[in-house]
Amino acid sequence: MQAEDLACVGELLTSSKLPALEARALLAHQLGVARERLIARPEQRITAAHVRAFSSLVERRQRGEPLAYLLGEKEFYGRMFGVSRAVLIPRPETELLIESALTLGPLGPGSVLELGTGSGCVAISLALERDRWRVIATDVSNDAIEVAQINVDRWQADVELRHGSWFCTVSDERFDLIVSNPPYVAAGDPCLAALRFEPKLALVVGEDGLAALRAVVKTAPVHLVPGGHLALEHGSTQGRAVRDFFYQAGWHDVQTLTDLAGLERVTSARRPAV
Repeated sequence: MQAEDLACVGELLTSSKLPALEARALLAHQLGVARERLIARPEQRITAAHVRAFSSLVERRQRGEPLAYLLGEKEFYGRMFGVSRAVLIPRPETELLIESALTLGPLGPGSVLELGTGSGCVAISLALERDRWRVIATDVSNDAIEVAQINVDRWQADVELRHGSWFCTVSDERFDLIVSNPPYVAAGDPCLAALRFEPKLALVVGEDGLAALRAVVKTAPVHLVPGGHLALEHGSTQGRAVRDFFYQAGWHDVQTLTDLAGLERVTSARRPAV
């Protein structure tokens, strides 16, 4: 191999025009090495084939494709989860749903249902944090279920995955806790442009972004044990509407949690009489 067939790591990272952390993450991913190695050895030279592959990733990133999809993984609640364009990228605000669930769920053995599991990060996190819980997770997308299964296997989590829409796969089963991060983006929301690489099925249901939230609140009581809870993630401006759904359906102990920015993100309630 000729010297001119090689490129210097430091120069390649600089020439990418990406933020240093992103460029380093993409190159380390392409080379299959730790990012720290690139910092320690900026003079390291790599082959033309690796340069071309890295350049392809850089071009995709410059076109707006999320870094998590390019890397094929994203950190959530202290763990790495595999992702693809079949699932939403796990986000920090969803960790508030985990915190809510851990507070509302039983201290001992219990049963938990997650609706619309996507990558499985919520269900798996709950199963690993509470190893006495029986966790079932559903999704209408078969591709999403495949991604979730990879993550279940990766973490050896005790999570049962079921393919189907909302409550269709649970028949007459009842749970101590139901959690969901359902589609809640309005059909005309300008933010959809920034989310164009993510599955629309997991983002939008109905015109106002409230259809899925309304449906889950209405249907969940028959799938909860007496005293059971439902916790829902929602948009930062939807807290009042979701609380109204709960109140109108006769739920008890309705409460909304805010994220670190003070935005309303998760609303929960205790099952009404059914």
